[in-house]
Amino acid sequence: MKTYYLLPALMLMSVLVSHAQRSAYRISGAYPIQSSGGYDYMTVDSASDNLYVSHGSQVNVLNKTTGDSIGVIKTEKDVHGIALVHALGKGYISNGTLNKVLVFDLKTNKVLGYVPTGKFADGIFYDDFSKKVISCNGMSKNMTVIDPTADTVFATIQLSGWPETAVSDGKGYIYVNNAEKAEMDVVDATTFKVIHNWPNKPGVGASGLAIDRGTMRLFAGCGNKLMIVMDATNGKIISSLPIGDECDGVGFDNHLKTAYSANGDGTLTVVKELSADNFAVAENVQTKPGARTIAVDQITHKVYLPSGMFKAATKESFRPQIIPGTFKILVVEKS
Repeated sequence: MKTYYLLPALMLMSVLVSHAQRSAYRISGAYPIQSSGGYDYMTVDSASDNLYVSHGSQVNVLNKTTGDSIGVIKTEKDVHGIALVHALGKGYISNGTLNKVLVFDLKTNKVLGYVPTGKFADGIFYDDFSKKVISCNGMSKNMTVIDPTADTVFATIQLSGWPETAVSDGKGYIYVNNAEKAEMDVVDATTFKVIHNWPNKPGVGASGLAIDRGTMRLFAGCGNKLMIVMDATNGKIISSLPIGDECDGVGFDNHLKTAYSANGDGTLTVVKELSADNFAVAENVQTKPGARTIAVDQITHKVYLPSGMFKAATKESFRPQIIPGTFKILVVEKS
């Protein structure tokens, strides 16, 4: 009797294991961009179906569904992040070593002007509470607060270390991943003063950052292959989860209650928010080497990741240089 039932049992087990190992995500597309240069952040605009991609000294504007080119916004030096202010019909590009933020028209992509910032304007976002555009300036260890109605500097927020990126809770507080100090700096969006410095231990360093405004949970990607989940109301560490190596971007899908860590080692770590205090790694999706930043579409729930083929790293280069003509945007979605 035992021998009789052994084969069907083994077959059933094989099916179950195969099903368990099957990824819930797939790479459904790849959008090539032929121009040369490095890359950093992307911004997906659900309102216009545009995907804004930083690449070298320009921003490539793609149709997020087809990958077709909508336009190119050329700048003088390296670009890093893109923020959108729909109410005013303007976009803002952090212009790295130019130490400026470029202002452009959302309809025409025409350059409207520049706003000076601190040294090395990197991450940038629009705070819907204060109605200000804010750039993270790495080398000067501060943040420039821009009034988008006049495109002038409204305030400067001084920090204790390199601000990698920042998010807003929409209620009056801004959270900054302080990469140098391995802490979360909290800024009052009324006074633009730092009011808290919360350690993100056991995380080391800081890179990508996302927020679930509903549960007030922060998701911080760290340099030691950990995602720190923090209570945005008091700085308490809720969880620390393993992620891939070289994370530089974290995204959150508000509807799916899922956080994503984009890892340069060629993986996308998927973290499910089971409840406000319960988080688990669902899987590590195989992507491509260099896919270290991310944009999440809150409408289609697709995830966009930049990648390409790379030259061998040198002592002079901060990261391996991408081979011209190989840059592309990967589209990842649920199977």
